Amino acid sequence: MANRLANATSPYLLQHAENPVDWWEWGPEAFAEAKRRGVPVLLSVGYAACHWCHVMAHESFEDDATAAYLNEHYVSIKVDREERPDVDAVYMEATTAMTGHGGWPMTVVLDHEGGPFFAGTYFPDRPRHGQPSFRQVLEAVTEAWTQRGEEVQRVATQLREHLNRAAPSATGDFDREVVEAALDGLERDFDQTAGGFGSSPKFPPSMVLEFLLRVSTGPDDRAARMLDATLDAMARGGIYDQLGGGFARYAVDRGWVVPHFEKMLYDNAQLMALYARRDDPLLRRVAGETADFVVTELGTAEGGFASALDADSEGEEGRFYVWTPAQLVEVLGADDGTWAARLLSVTDAGTFEQGASTLQLRADPEGPADAERWAGVRHRLHEARKARVRPARDDKVVAAWNGLAITGLCEVAVRQDRPDLLESAVRAGELLARVHLDGGRLLRVSRDGVAGPHAGVLEDHGCVASGFLSLAQATADARWLTLAGEVLDAALDHFRADDGGFHDTADDAEALVSRPRDPSDNASPSGLSSAIHALTAYAALTGSSLHREAAEAALSTAAALAAHAPRFTGWSLAAAVALLDGPREIAVVGPAGDAREALAGAARRDPSAVVVVAEESPGVHPIPLLTGRVSVEGRPAAYVCRHHVCARPVTDPAALS
Repeated sequence: MANRLANATSPYLLQHAENPVDWWEWGPEAFAEAKRRGVPVLLSVGYAACHWCHVMAHESFEDDATAAYLNEHYVSIKVDREERPDVDAVYMEATTAMTGHGGWPMTVVLDHEGGPFFAGTYFPDRPRHGQPSFRQVLEAVTEAWTQRGEEVQRVATQLREHLNRAAPSATGDFDREVVEAALDGLERDFDQTAGGFGSSPKFPPSMVLEFLLRVSTGPDDRAARMLDATLDAMARGGIYDQLGGGFARYAVDRGWVVPHFEKMLYDNAQLMALYARRDDPLLRRVAGETADFVVTELGTAEGGFASALDADSEGEEGRFYVWTPAQLVEVLGADDGTWAARLLSVTDAGTFEQGASTLQLRADPEGPADAERWAGVRHRLHEARKARVRPARDDKVVAAWNGLAITGLCEVAVRQDRPDLLESAVRAGELLARVHLDGGRLLRVSRDGVAGPHAGVLEDHGCVASGFLSLAQATADARWLTLAGEVLDAALDHFRADDGGFHDTADDAEALVSRPRDPSDNASPSGLSSAIHALTAYAALTGSSLHREAAEAALSTAAALAAHAPRFTGWSLAAAVALLDGPREIAVVGPAGDAREALAGAARRDPSAVVVVAEESPGVHPIPLLTGRVSVEGRPAAYVCRHHVCARPVTDPAALS
């Protein structure tokens, strides 16, 4: 028998619609019911591609006895963190404050006003490794609620005060000293052996790599060394799908060998943009393959991109992706199978579970003959893998992540001459404009072309505006600039804080126990850093001092954090490099052809530049940066500007560089 979640739009919530738990969606009705019954609220937060969320669901939420206890003693709420990042942010802060760490599934117990008084993450179905079982936790919390009510309320009050305690103002100059301090910190944390930062687990440090790309001054400086070593290590490791393209969410080990196998849109959107901007055959190939993965595997019928592919299939994590030597021989025959096992580091002992291995490409095939052999082997393995049971797909469309995907696809499209990818980016932009956008305000998610009810948060407005601006640059179509301006106006009107920074939720959003405001990046850009990027690009294209000043004011609120925690402020640091340099605004105009493309290619080698390529427009152009820009003696010309003050046009790509 289905519970209330049967009517949800979130694929994650629908995964729990057949649970014996009497789940509620987040909303005032659930809290009213808890108050009427005099029981606490149990909040469970996760997402559809989360492996341990599946484990806890199977062990506890599908268990009749556990469900019966929950139904008697709690009102249980299930939340998709990707659909409600505001709820997730508030209670993740509480969980971290109480336990010292966070993660998903997240389990929090609340009073009738939403105040948390107990929190944790995954709890097993029986005591294990010193950790209590979920049932033991529930019984202990029930005992505290019924027998020690004053203590419960004291904890809830203290946590509420902690969550609402205003952070001290930390605005300051985001100058070259901050950038150098950040570089010093990253160099200390850099893994000289395996690439990346820290030890394990290792997440793709996309935003930090973007900063390193922008601050690098040559192929051998410290920024370039950290950037390229990390890009190469990830591309060759098991975290990258060597058959189908695309990156998994993170590696559990230091050497990028064994991933946590779910594949997220936001990771792949950012990484394809990064890989596309490095002039290396392997990295360019990975950029194109990742873009193809996003379009083919995550593309929806309506033109958007789904959120993720699951880690599990047939009840096991990674089963779709791993191989044994015997399986390679079965598909390829003895000679090719043995050769492929050596090339892809597939061993009898295995690098994963039960003797299976992830696929790695630690060295390129030697010579044209081996390269051709590898292409054939790869195709055969990929075709054979299609017969396996595929991981499930979370097909909701998240506005922010689709904005990131649009930007990534535009980068690959213009740098690799892929009009098909640009067409996919345009379709996604049209879906966002048609379904998610209403008077400049964004709705967070849609599914099957129908928007859900949840309001967009700051990261939605920042990332979607950036996606629209990427389309404006790639197509010279001013409607995308207009739409970006509407979205940014909404962000300035409804999300801005008194100190020039931004809140993560709008001033008219649902009131939670605190109003989230986190300047640090996670796996995707923070709302603050995404807004700064969009404001900077919009100012470069239009000459708007209002938007540039807003970007500078917002950036100042992240200066102290960036100097001391650069691994969590990479996107703000990348924006700072652009702002400190101008940013450069480059208009390339003139008749289409090889000459114009050569100029455009030279312009795009500057990772911080805002570049627009268009036909000649001698009069007023709806994209202000193009106004009055004309060819020179019939030849395509490039205008390099700062604050819309331009140097003399050049027609030679070498001179432009």
